[in-house]
Amino acid sequence: MNRRIATVERLLVVAIGAVVAALVGWWLFYDVPDSLEDLLGVVLVLATAGVGARVAARIAASRVSSYNVAEVAVEGPISRGGRGPLPAGNVGTPADDIVDQIERADEGGAEALLLRLNTPGGEVVPSDDIRNAALDFDGPTVAYATDTCASGGYWIASGCDELWAREASIVGSIGVIGSSVNVHELAEQLGVSYERFAAGKYKDAGVALKELSDDERAYLQGIVDRLYDHFVERVAEGREMDPETIRETEARVYIGTDAHELGLVDELGTRDDVEDRVSELLDTDAVVQEFEPKQGLTVRLRRGAESVAYALGAGLSSRFDGEGVEFKL
Repeated sequence: MNRRIATVERLLVVAIGAVVAALVGWWLFYDVPDSLEDLLGVVLVLATAGVGARVAARIAASRVSSYNVAEVAVEGPISRGGRGPLPAGNVGTPADDIVDQIERADEGGAEALLLRLNTPGGEVVPSDDIRNAALDFDGPTVAYATDTCASGGYWIASGCDELWAREASIVGSIGVIGSSVNVHELAEQLGVSYERFAAGKYKDAGVALKELSDDERAYLQGIVDRLYDHFVERVAEGREMDPETIRETEARVYIGTDAHELGLVDELGTRDDVEDRVSELLDTDAVVQEFEPKQGLTVRLRRGAESVAYALGAGLSSRFDGEGVEFKL
């Protein structure tokens, strides 16, 4: 019923806009078509009416919403550019695009946010950006884990009012990992030497071509520990849980039923159950509109080319760069 009323209102706005534009065009371009110029005026009237209808349609879409719930998906690895650490088959939506969709939904009048999560995690700051966007949304926010809501995905979910999952969903992995490939022994066998030109004691900590010292190992582990502390703090605050209880999970993953028993998930249910819950929160029927980033042909072609180039060798070469340590959730 709400969708039908909103549709009628939008059509009414479009019709009024077209009529107004036609009247303006008539006044500007047309009196009596007794000459070629007048005939051209008729054409201009029709063109003006068409433009007016399009403008009115845009105004109607922004002012009269046919939905009251925005659904935004977080799929695949979380990163600034949407690409995971593997060469192929591991691509997600760029974090900035997800933030844009949440903000667009908020500005467009959505009364609630449904955040659909199917992600193994990813980079720290992009995950936090999405979490902050959910926190800033003006209305109820419900996160829904489908297949996987792990690590960075759980970081995001902790910023929502509620977290739902399926009984067999994979949830948890509240931890941080820092990784670096070390090939200094192989380099020595191949006759490759590492010459250090750096300013700052720890600038090349974790570079693959040199052996990691105990001091550097402690330095890098300290970064991981501090990021982990931030993760625990955010989850404890968002989920209203005891930080020690979170640490006791030891970054393990749980199926949905176990996560629910531990308090990591609020409720278990299907997509329909989640929609019913959102209806309860709004005290009216939920009408869901999925928000997806608009990607032009140029963007799609560029990302495809990047994936091919990455598969051909960028993944291998990145293991030998100067900043050899990656920190991920």
